[in-house]
Amino acid sequence: MKKKVLFLCTGNSCRSQMAEGWLRYLYRDHFDAFSAGIAKHGMNNYAIQVMKEIGIDISTHHSKLLTELKNLNFDLVVTVCSNAHESCPLFPGKAKVVHVPFDDPPALAAGLTDQEAIMAHYRRVRDQIGEFVKSIDKLVD
Repeated sequence: MKKKVLFLCTGNSCRSQMAEGWLRYLYRDHFDAFSAGIAKHGMNNYAIQVMKEIGIDISTHHSKLLTELKNLNFDLVVTVCSNAHESCPLFPGKAKVVHVPFDDPPALAAGLTDQEAIMAHYRRVRDQIGEFVKSIDKLVD
């Protein structure tokens, strides 16, 4: 049976969505990937763009609240930002919770007008998330 992994972030618009996309792309036969947020911020267009650059389509994803997944039992919950980590509820069952903080691309790009400079922040975080996801099997029993 496939293990269920949840990526949790504040708004479920960028980092958690990229992580879900990576896991589905790399390990769809081994894991069921989900993402959610403490709030709904909608999908981040830059996140969609940088994932598409590497052949991962997250354009059909949508921003979800954690409460929308309340009936699922997760094997692993990964909080990808400090706010989600601090707000992370207790999960029933055997869920292992780990915190892996990634920089927030929208915050890094705030105030920038040069598209290439903006995209550089998103690409860096995308690649860092990808490296983490590539080794996620070590976290799940």
